Amino acid sequence: MSENRTILAVLFIALTMASVLVSGCMGDASISQSILTPEETENEAEMITVQDSLGRNVEVPKDPESVICSGAGGLRYLTYLQAEDRIVAVDSSEHKVSVGKAYAVVNSYFESYPMFGKNGENLETILNLDPQPQVIFTMYTTNGYDPDEMQDKTGIPVIALKEGDMVNNREDMYQILRIMGEVMDKEERAEEVISFFDSNIAELNERTENIPDEEKITCYAGGVGSSSAYDFLRTDSNYPALYFINANNVAYNPENMSVEKISKESILVWDPEIVFVELRPSMFDGENYAPYQLEHDEAYSQLQAVQNENVYGMLPYKFYSHNPDTALVNAYFAGTILFPEQFEDITVEDKAAEIYGFLVCEGDKEKGMSVYETMLTISDTPVYESIEFE
Repeated sequence: MSENRTILAVLFIALTMASVLVSGCMGDASISQSILTPEETENEAEMITVQDSLGRNVEVPKDPESVICSGAGGLRYLTYLQAEDRIVAVDSSEHKVSVGKAYAVVNSYFESYPMFGKNGENLETILNLDPQPQVIFTMYTTNGYDPDEMQDKTGIPVIALKEGDMVNNREDMYQILRIMGEVMDKEERAEEVISFFDSNIAELNERTENIPDEEKITCYAGGVGSSSAYDFLRTDSNYPALYFINANNVAYNPENMSVEKISKESILVWDPEIVFVELRPSMFDGENYAPYQLEHDEAYSQLQAVQNENVYGMLPYKFYSHNPDTALVNAYFAGTILFPEQFEDITVEDKAAEIYGFLVCEGDKEKGMSVYETMLTISDTPVYESIEFE
């Protein structure tokens, strides 16, 4: 009996000691799991909160290595910020025609990247991307997923950006650059790009601001469309290339700054002395295309610009959303036509090389010229030249 008690006591002590040892080991493991490595601590510190264009506060990793841009315009601004190397997949629209979009010309390899649908509509594809994007930039529209819904369903931070333009909503455009710059650790570059636009717009204005209206010849910009509508009557009452040089644009309407189409009767009554038309790839050529209409519609043959061969082709400002770089190039060209004395020191080739070089070629003017020369192949109709109609 005494021996049994001794054995039981020994077993009890052994079990107790084992329990203590196991508990101690588990305690050490728990502590070790709660201690972050230096890399983890650094990564934790890199998380920042960014307010997007919709006022949403979104927590994102600072300077992410992998991102995607959903919707028209996102990749353009990311390229301006010299951060396009972080892209891991593209919107399906980027696999279509690239000529006409300077950022796509210089980054033609985008066409070989995986696609995730248009406007981020295919969330399953996004979740299957490898590497997985750390941030989704989405150009906010009423189409596609709501940013909060997209973020909830993917678990990936979504930054919503509100598309601006060069005249009415330039601050919205600048906000995109600043928000993207904050996320991508490109704040300095964002300010450089903004200053570049501001300085060029100021220069264009200074060249013509003191010319009396009565001394200006009349002009019009047609074929300024979106999607598949590029007919001659489609315009922009605040067409940037004409607005920046204080041109006498017959379609300008200060009471309605968003006119997108005029009537045939109006253009015939206005009868502008100079006409500019935005050109498109040959796939858009046809009866709804401005140059075709000017050549085949007898009504337009009455226009003095057509009769005097004063119709000029320009690169498209509106092509997969707004192209701010091309807006500047068009403005300098229009200046040489409408105000030759004030722009006598300007050649469109040199300005295009400078503009595309700074914005999409990391400051390389020679590469900028190469982009410009590629852009000129957008149409069989001559760009930045007078268009002759038979």
